[in-house]
Amino acid sequence: MIFFGKKKEKKPHKEIDIKKEIKKAEKEESLWIKCSSCQELLYIKEVERNQHICLKCEYHFPISVENRIKLTFDEGSFNELFGSIGPVDFLKFKDTKSYKARLEETQEQVKRPDAVVCGHGKINGIDVLTAIFDFSFMGGSLGSVVGEKITRTLEAGAEKRLPVIIFCASGGARMQEGIMSLMQMSKVSGAIYRLKSTKMPYISVLTDPTLGGVTASMGMLGDIIIAEPKAMIGFAGPRVIKETIKEELPQGFQRAEYLLEHGMIDMIVSRKELKRQLSTLLKLILS
Repeated sequence: MIFFGKKKEKKPHKEIDIKKEIKKAEKEESLWIKCSSCQELLYIKEVERNQHICLKCEYHFPISVENRIKLTFDEGSFNELFGSIGPVDFLKFKDTKSYKARLEETQEQVKRPDAVVCGHGKINGIDVLTAIFDFSFMGGSLGSVVGEKITRTLEAGAEKRLPVIIFCASGGARMQEGIMSLMQMSKVSGAIYRLKSTKMPYISVLTDPTLGGVTASMGMLGDIIIAEPKAMIGFAGPRVIKETIKEELPQGFQRAEYLLEHGMIDMIVSRKELKRQLSTLLKLILS
């Protein structure tokens, strides 16, 4: 029996690099995304390969303007219009921070002057004008510049006799611009009427989410209204409506499927089929 032995040497304590561990955790977390519809945890690379569509429930995640252009328009055919127009803080609005500061911060982050990109492109060889909302820019809010660029696009469509497609993704009017923001609803609606008077089609594509003044104007004025699967579409959000009317809302209320069932939109089209469907519709209308 051994009572005495050599004392084991303690291994030197390995210091943990906190910053390195945090970066590692952030990297691992960024590889996964949670579906806001079915709550499934998904590997982000697989979602991206599936055109940003949930592999479990077909929910269509919001996508960037660049991805929208890539998926919808013929390669190399898209040319941006009115890209130099930027917003002005004419009301000197300030909440927790000034509107000017918010604009500068968002412009630096998103790398564009405002929440819409307008341009000319081809869909399977068919010339079209388009406006694409960028939800990452202040929630795709409808401000004076957004309304002006969309109006110019619609007027160009009327002048050049080209169809116009607007891809909507917005939380509504931009409160920092007050009445000037609300005026854009009627301005854009008037431009849509002028386009339609030339017998040129206007197609609206509603993506998740499309709310507020954008729904109440350009969103619901399309000759053909298309929605992506499970997109939330409405004027006020469901929580506000529920608290106002003090009643439970129907299952799936304000989702694209509910609106299609009740005649508010014309069709639901998967992102994978959207280019082909738009091409078919335009050929039928323009022939």
